[in-house]
Amino acid sequence: LSGRLGYVSNSTSFLYKFPKKDQEKAHKAIKRVGLTEQTWKRASDLSGGQQQRVGIARALMQEPRIILADEPVASLDPVLAHTILGYLEQLNKEDGITVICSLHYLDLVQRYATRVIGLRDGEVVYRGTGEDIRRMTDKEFKEIYGEEAERVSAGPTELSTGGEA
Repeated sequence: LSGRLGYVSNSTSFLYKFPKKDQEKAHKAIKRVGLTEQTWKRASDLSGGQQQRVGIARALMQEPRIILADEPVASLDPVLAHTILGYLEQLNKEDGITVICSLHYLDLVQRYATRVIGLRDGEVVYRGTGEDIRRMTDKEFKEIYGEEAERVSAGPTELSTGGEA
């Protein structure tokens, strides 16, 4: 792992004396996440969604094989959440970068995840695909995720087999 971590000396960072190759790579990464117009702003002056995209660009500078995204859409509105996950999905599909992402919104899991591991109280309660979650009945869904869990997008309905409805 230590061989994959980036290091920039304080003097290089303070004096903005980055090698041309690194500058070009940074501009390409910023362009890739749609922030070209924000290139010269400090990350602290950007919106939450823009800061998340800067985080993705920073990760790209390391030429990763894996990106671990810990709740990358927390505190973002739904449109920005889809934007951020769209960039991560694009990196996975176009660059072959594995993205491990922790999410609490099952509608986003169903839309973006190819493989899903569901945890509750530190225990694995589900292993499958987003498509498998979509196909679950409400009863199956609540058995796995708990009675308090709510679905954003409805799954198959359960049919009454006669008698009481």
